[in-house]
Amino acid sequence: EVQLVESGGGLVQAGGSLRLSCTASGFTFGDYAIGWLRQAPGKEREAVSCISNIDNRGLYADSVQGRFSISSDAAKNTVYLQMNSLKPEDTAVYYCAARPLICGIYSYEYDYWGQGTQVNVSS
Repeated sequence: EVQLVESGGGLVQAGGSLRLSCTASGFTFGDYAIGWLRQAPGKEREAVSCISNIDNRGLYADSVQGRFSISSDAAKNTVYLQMNSLKPEDTAVYYCAARPLICGIYSYEYDYWGQGTQVNVSS
């Protein structure tokens, strides 16, 4: 059974930091790209960052470039999203998702999803 389990969300003040984790099971971790996507109330789900376990390259949305950092630990089947300098507009439910080989931009490109973790950034 495929599972993606997120953790690390919470409430933080603007300018603070959080680290999200996504632990995967049920598929060959090294053959997949893991993405982080978020959805704020009343908005569409958007891609935030992604890392391909083929080349360990991270990709970032313009809105988080320079503030967020994605990394992968293949030994733990876990991908991390370090979020620094958080802003109120980063408030959303953050989902991790997996798709074969290379990163996707759109939600529909991902095959497997976690349940989401809430991030709230207060001003």
